[in-house]
Amino acid sequence: MRARNAYLEFLLEQFSPLGEITSKSMFGGYCLYCEGTVFALLADNALFLKADDENRQRFVDRGLKAFRPFPDKDVSMSYFEAPPEIFEDSDAMRDWVGESVAAGKRSAKPRRTRSPRARKPKG
Repeated sequence: MRARNAYLEFLLEQFSPLGEITSKSMFGGYCLYCEGTVFALLADNALFLKADDENRQRFVDRGLKAFRPFPDKDVSMSYFEAPPEIFEDSDAMRDWVGESVAAGKRSAKPRRTRSPRARKPKG
């Protein structure tokens, strides 16, 4: 069984005012979810928040770096370093993390539902 990550536990508690915060381990790190919506990654004990066209510029303007899953390649994902003030100011946390939750909701693909199979009439 994998030992619990103290930083992960801290983040789960820190973000709990936004809703039910859960995590899943992935590729040596963790994905963080708010009410089932992915909004952050934890990799090498660094927190990265989800970005999209509506909130990406905030991260860029602050000079926060994009998450690069392969440091030796110039490939990044739509996650950026979290600004440090989210740990010191609850309003900043709600603002930045809340926007990342919203970005996660905007990018969530609608779940496909199975259509009922057409039944052939008997006889």
